[in-house]
Amino acid sequence: MRPGTRWQHRTAVRALAVTAAAGLALSACSGGSSTATGDATGGATDGASDATFIFAGSADPITLDGAYVSDGESLRAIQQIFEGLVTSKPGTTDVIPNLAESWTTSPDGKTWTFKLKSGVTFTDGTAFDAAAVCTNFDRWYNFKGIQQSASIAYYWTTVFGGFAKNEDDSLPPSLYSKCEATDATTATITLTKASSTFLSALSLPSFFIASPKALTEFKADEVSGTADAPVFSGTFGSEHPIGTGPFKLAKWEKGNQLILERNDTYWGAKAKIKTLVLKPIADGPARRQALEAGDIDGYDLVDPSDVQALKDGGYEILNRPAFNVAYVGFNQAIKPLDNPKVREAVAYALNRENVIKTNYPEGAQVATQFMPPEVFGYAKDVPTYAYDPAKAKALLAEAGVPNPTVEFWYPTDVSRPYMPNPEANYQLFKKDLEAVGFKVTTKSAPWNPDYLNQVDAGKAAIYLLGWTGDFGDPDNFIGTFFQSTQLQWGYKNKDLQSLLDKAEAETDLAKRTADYEQASKVIMTDLPGVPYAHTQPSLAFKAGVTGFVPSPTSSELFTDVTVPAK
Repeated sequence: MRPGTRWQHRTAVRALAVTAAAGLALSACSGGSSTATGDATGGATDGASDATFIFAGSADPITLDGAYVSDGESLRAIQQIFEGLVTSKPGTTDVIPNLAESWTTSPDGKTWTFKLKSGVTFTDGTAFDAAAVCTNFDRWYNFKGIQQSASIAYYWTTVFGGFAKNEDDSLPPSLYSKCEATDATTATITLTKASSTFLSALSLPSFFIASPKALTEFKADEVSGTADAPVFSGTFGSEHPIGTGPFKLAKWEKGNQLILERNDTYWGAKAKIKTLVLKPIADGPARRQALEAGDIDGYDLVDPSDVQALKDGGYEILNRPAFNVAYVGFNQAIKPLDNPKVREAVAYALNRENVIKTNYPEGAQVATQFMPPEVFGYAKDVPTYAYDPAKAKALLAEAGVPNPTVEFWYPTDVSRPYMPNPEANYQLFKKDLEAVGFKVTTKSAPWNPDYLNQVDAGKAAIYLLGWTGDFGDPDNFIGTFFQSTQLQWGYKNKDLQSLLDKAEAETDLAKRTADYEQASKVIMTDLPGVPYAHTQPSLAFKAGVTGFVPSPTSSELFTDVTVPAK
């Protein structure tokens, strides 16, 4: 989720020269170029076939309603079915038009007027227009009850803050004020304050536009259960996800496969394959075996140890541009992690270089802060914590807890771009902690929904997690983590939150950069966790597959993918 080259329709006051992704080189991709007009679909309309392309990720989507998800597997599927006002240029985080042809902003940066494409329809036959845009924004803004939970409406609370009527006192006022449909092709969105990240955030699938008719008919807002275990009673997100995208849902066999079919009424360049199958295969070796057996055509999150063998076997390996961070998180609300010396002891105890060398592919690097070097605002002089077991032991002695007991959590049944093998990382880090005197209690849970829900709810003391950025802005990294108080950290620094608020609204790039550099220094001094890796995740494809363009954010479209004749 991130931009580099500013789109021409942004006014001067909003034209921040964010260049985070502009210099990222795409590795070993073929096909998939964008059209001369900058449309997101790219490619020609010819070349369509009846072919099926089968792609394996590491988990099933949670739901196909983008408003309720933040995980990559859900967003990958949603990206094929729905579209937003803007999107990212393939292979980059540059913001380009999509359902909006152009946009302008008011001098104060609060009012955004989008000129929309005409003649676009949702796959239920209803018209896409400005009223549909406003219906979607007003739907999110008016979420109630459990819908307001940060673990459910994650991206809304991250980008827009609160709702029309906040039901939790910890929620801030909303960035969103209103949306007006001036005419069928003009939607005006008003914010409560200027935001330097608003446009980039709209490239997130969580803000893609759904059919208002389908949202109502298939009861998208019927959500019950708890924030940790929501129950989606309606069928919009499971059986009737209606968007304007190049694919539409054919069938979802949960736990087995999600089958999408080409949308032959699509307004843009039609997909070159007829059927796209997304399969959840949690185990990395099982994904490799499925590729070698011919059961799938490609897969994500290649185990680093498999890369060379797959290359030698004639398979094509593509790498994503690095745009992530893996970290060991601390919940400061759980003792003894409320003690800064204990947190420092953990940081000095962890041999991050060894984990990178042992468990990561070539190109991975040790992280020193909670965002990658490619993002502006990356600070070169943050406090660092080199591997030093003796110092870790001394800090525990100073803290008065030479042998503290801690629960250390890791996820099972998943591989993530920043964490290909969570258990392998955990085992090395556990050994490091035990070597300096920690007594480690192992806690693990399946990634979805148990692990994520436990961490989000503040139940995990020390835990493995990470983040693949959504758009090219430091707000999407350290702003996402620390601009508001979150249970997973048990950490609140009002001065830091004010600094991040200021940085988000700042329109001068040099001042924004300085603000984020200062924020990173504060974060790494307070030490809410230990960042340890930035990676270039690999994907594998059988020979002859073309047109797949790896995205830094894992938000690829499959429209230009072709497969060799069988």
